Amino acid sequence: MEQQNLVQKFIWFAERTILLLIAIATLYAVGYEIFRIIYVKEVNLSDLFLLFIYAEVLGMVATFYANNRIPVTLPLIIAMTALTRMIILQSKDLNAINIIYEASGILILAVAAYIMSLKDKISLKKVLLREKIEDSES
Repeated sequence: MEQQNLVQKFIWFAERTILLLIAIATLYAVGYEIFRIIYVKEVNLSDLFLLFIYAEVLGMVATFYANNRIPVTLPLIIAMTALTRMIILQSKDLNAINIIYEASGILILAVAAYIMSLKDKISLKKVLLREKIEDSES
């Protein structure tokens, strides 16, 4: 039993250490990107998408530290933003069918995010209904 508790503590510590490293690396990447934008004196749409991705990653880490869980929709939104950025960066060089594939990927991720948000709403309704039933029984 104590060994399992030690393993759980190690995993807990490792998880938080990795998330802290992700946050630090993301802040470094943000600083580097802002420095690069200032240096070249030009801001492209792909730069803004990249900064948005960094903001979402930081938000995901902050959400984990606040709630001890990461909502599934956040990584899906990050993936959609990354695919959008990819389309913007490669649209001149890509075959039209590849753009359709990437756009389809965004659509699939958007549908998945919507379904996951419905799951959260349904779960919340179940909790509220359960609380209502418990209150009426008291």
